[in-house]
Amino acid sequence: MGLRVTFDLDDDDLKHFRLIMQETRSAAARIAPEDIVAAAEDLLTAVGPTGAPAFIMERLQKLRLLIDMLSDVDWRLPPREASRVLNALAYFAEPEDLIPDHIPGLGFLDDAIMIELIVRELKHEIEAYQDFCDYRKGMRAEHGRSVRVSREQWLENRRDELHSRMRRRKRSGHASVLPVNLFK
Repeated sequence: MGLRVTFDLDDDDLKHFRLIMQETRSAAARIAPEDIVAAAEDLLTAVGPTGAPAFIMERLQKLRLLIDMLSDVDWRLPPREASRVLNALAYFAEPEDLIPDHIPGLGFLDDAIMIELIVRELKHEIEAYQDFCDYRKGMRAEHGRSVRVSREQWLENRRDELHSRMRRRKRSGHASVLPVNLFK
């Protein structure tokens, strides 16, 4: 028999977590990017495959996705985006947690909350990466596992899909309400 516990974080609570995140981002400037990623990896290792409640495990899967975004050689985040992800992961490089990780059942709660805030902040980057992974998976299913798929190929494919959709809409009459001649 399970027990469901819910709680709401109000604006002051969220402000507190954001302040902590800002402090860790400032500290991250002194930490090498590979050390930040290693610290996030260490958290995943410390928890193990089933070492925490389901709520926390779900958030840790999202942490894995953020790490993958940084390390995926096919994705190659531009420096500005990579910096945003590294800044978000900086919290996990801090040795002092709000709730010490060794406390059974609750030790990773602050980590899960921080991951949730990070995921909300990086929502669009995460969605794009997941779309890229789906595209790559499809390409490999179609052309073999050894095919290389780059971010640029994915972007070109997305651009082609959008242009194709615009042409279809134009042909079906959805594109214009009134004919307008812009070149008079």
